[in-house]
Amino acid sequence: MSELPVSPLAPKNFPSMSPVPGVEFGAIAAGLKYKGRPDLFMAVFPEGTAAAGVFTRSKMPAAPVDWSKAALATTGGRMRCLLVNAGNANAFTGAKGKKAAEKSAKIAADIVGCAQDEVLLASTGVIGELLNVNSFKKFLPRIHAGLSGALWKDAASAIATTDTFPKGCSKVADIAGRTVTITGIAKGSGMIAPDMATMLGFVFTNAPVTPACLQALLSEATEKSFNATTVDGDTSTNDTVYAFATGNGEDTIDDPNDPRLADFKRQFGDVMVNLAQQVVRDGEGATKFIEVTIEGAEDAAAAKRIALTVANSPLVKTAVAGEDANWGRVVMAVGRAGEAADRDKLQIWIGDQQVAMNGMVSSRYSEEDATAHMKTSEIKIRVDVGVGSGSATVWTCDLTHGYITINADYRS
Repeated sequence: MSELPVSPLAPKNFPSMSPVPGVEFGAIAAGLKYKGRPDLFMAVFPEGTAAAGVFTRSKMPAAPVDWSKAALATTGGRMRCLLVNAGNANAFTGAKGKKAAEKSAKIAADIVGCAQDEVLLASTGVIGELLNVNSFKKFLPRIHAGLSGALWKDAASAIATTDTFPKGCSKVADIAGRTVTITGIAKGSGMIAPDMATMLGFVFTNAPVTPACLQALLSEATEKSFNATTVDGDTSTNDTVYAFATGNGEDTIDDPNDPRLADFKRQFGDVMVNLAQQVVRDGEGATKFIEVTIEGAEDAAAAKRIALTVANSPLVKTAVAGEDANWGRVVMAVGRAGEAADRDKLQIWIGDQQVAMNGMVSSRYSEEDATAHMKTSEIKIRVDVGVGSGSATVWTCDLTHGYITINADYRS
């Protein structure tokens, strides 16, 4: 695939990223698919580092997903290494794919000096093609020799596929008077409707938390971030998000509801939401970032299902692409979501303007004002379905000819 133009929704610059004590990493161009571009990434952590993961619920999981789930269970969530490749998903590759995952973990473990099960894996790229890991014996020692805690942009670029910009976010938090860092990277552009996590996302911190606590924090934050995004309604075979915490010590916190973690949970959640929104902003062919908020649903789960139905609707997404304030398509999507909604109490807003109320168009509705909002790059759609107090917000992008162009020749 030829180089793609940078998304018009991309940040102007890669953000300032803070090193995380104990985390070192590097990337290299291993020629797995993208010649001349880094496509192999390795991160190394101190002994005892806590790790947590959320994975795709696809019934066709890739070999790295199976390996990593087992590794987390075997080690109790204590990891020393993360190995990621782009260009090849190592998915639907049978017994040979399983052996490739095992071999790659063994090569990394020998270089790092840890147990094979202390290596987590992630892959992204084309499905159904065998992953040749023999070159890892040559490239991983080179990465290991140049490990650094500062090469965040290189790392974010190395895990990308059809991404048009590297994605990263960094924040600091206070835990009982101790300042800790939270820094993460992610990749994703298409095949986005995670159903657990994102395409690939990795968050690192020096917070003093146990694996069980970190897992609880990651799972909760995922639901409000990566699981609240959609580009095209498709869930990948490889979707994975990992969190790593190097702050292992005597004061390690095991309870995710410990009051000392209040600020950390907020900042950790903000990093996750920021990364998830960057993935949507880089949606394949996207020109508009769309926020869909549903209020007045039976509960939060129902609100989220309605919101995702609106966000995944091709008719809604193409209307946004065409800058057409066709709010009737929102009514359609709410109606087919399968959740309770009161037609005669339904209210809709486009931007700050109320479009519909009491089950019909508002007398104050201005098509001109609604169209003006649709011409901006940040679109907000809000709906009150009038049956309860449940609410949810999800993020998506428009659907343009660019999406078809990118995916029509993805393998070429």
